[in-house]
Amino acid sequence: MMIAKFIIMKPTVATIAAILLVGSITPFVNAEGVPAWVKNNAGWWADGTISESEFIQGIQFLIKDGIIVIPPTTVSAEKSQSVPPWVKNNAGWWADGTITDTQFINGIQHLIKTGVISLSTSESKSPESAPKTTSQSKSPESAPKTTSDGSRLAGLQADLDKCKDIFQSYARYTCVDKAKLKITEYEYEQKSTQYVVGSATYYFPGAEFEISPTGQALLTIKMLVKNTGSTNNVSLFCTGPTICNYDVWNGKDVFHYSTNDFTNGNIVLTPGNAREFTMLFGPMIPIPGSTKFIYDPAKDYVFRISEPWGSATIPLNLQ
Repeated sequence: MMIAKFIIMKPTVATIAAILLVGSITPFVNAEGVPAWVKNNAGWWADGTISESEFIQGIQFLIKDGIIVIPPTTVSAEKSQSVPPWVKNNAGWWADGTITDTQFINGIQHLIKTGVISLSTSESKSPESAPKTTSQSKSPESAPKTTSDGSRLAGLQADLDKCKDIFQSYARYTCVDKAKLKITEYEYEQKSTQYVVGSATYYFPGAEFEISPTGQALLTIKMLVKNTGSTNNVSLFCTGPTICNYDVWNGKDVFHYSTNDFTNGNIVLTPGNAREFTMLFGPMIPIPGSTKFIYDPAKDYVFRISEPWGSATIPLNLQ
């Protein structure tokens, strides 16, 4: 996504790529780029809105999907079965800005070390445990590309590998970010339905939907949008739940997001550039205009795009 899911961020956003954490503890934690919506989830856990297990599942997703980057960490022989109170306190303090990203993620690293958060290359999702995704009937105009281009993907991976040879840290991180985005674009092209909206193309792989153990319907929309048709910048606008050019509609009721990862209310795309974004529709949060997402199996749900430069209605096919 984040989680479509942690954005409550529970593990229902797209495919999770497992990682192996080995080596030794290092004081450096790369917290750069942690989306602002992650703080909402930390705050919900701290005040009891979501459970400890829901929070842990969400953090596992965020680490595995590369949204939070943790340095190599050795798992201690002395395992713990629960989260220490100080880590939960950190979550609340981080959510309200009392402590930094790095201080919060140091707590997450402790959970990995003590085995509360478990990550390994052997971890995989069975069909029963995998997040539910929906696929749309695709018209010839919007069908995703099915041609397998192994040589193209190999070239993109090679570009990513070359970034390791860059000595200067900032230049290396910039190289890695750009190379990873190109790989992400390729993956979206292969699995998504494409919607051309004005000068932008939206790549939508399908919604991720589930009902939480507490009965809350959680819908995550995760997609990639690219400026494919303009020599000028294209800006996506969403500054708040009710001041947003994106919502969900079921033919009667309009649902505004619970959280998203728009930066300062906008996503600006320069010509030819792309950006992945995620929106969660779930519990009502203490922001004016937020609405609780309610699922009625008798109704059809759509995701609506209503930018001044173009609009679209995307069927969600929730089930």
